[in-house]
Amino acid sequence: MIRLRAAALTLGCTAAALTLTMGTAQAAPGDTSTICSSSLTPGGYVDVQWWNSAGCGSGFNPNTKKIMQLTGYPVGTVVNACASTWPPAGWTIVSSYYSAGCNYSAVPSLEKNSWQLKRVS
Repeated sequence: MIRLRAAALTLGCTAAALTLTMGTAQAAPGDTSTICSSSLTPGGYVDVQWWNSAGCGSGFNPNTKKIMQLTGYPVGTVVNACASTWPPAGWTIVSSYYSAGCNYSAVPSLEKNSWQLKRVS
C-alpha cells in the first residue's frame, strides 16, 4: 500500500511538473498556421492563402487555408489578407485587390478577393 501511494505521488508530481513546463503556446504576430477550410478561422487571425490539399478531403473547392495571427501588431501596421474572413477588431480595410492565392471558390473570378488591412487601434 505504501509503495502504491509513493508511486502515485511520484507520478502526480511528474505530471504537474510537465504541465508547468509545457504550458500553452501563444502565437506571435505574423505567425502562420495551416488548417482545413472546414475549420473556422480563429479570432485574431485572417486567411492569407487558399489551395486544394488531399489532407483536407477531396473535390474541386479549395479546402486548405493558411491563417496569420494579427494580435499584437502595433498601430500603423499594414498587412495583406484574403477577403474570406472579416478583419479582427482594431483593423480596417485600406484597399481591395485581386490575388490568385486567395481564390476560395471552385469557380474563381478575377473580382477583388483580397484586402490590405491597417491596424488602427
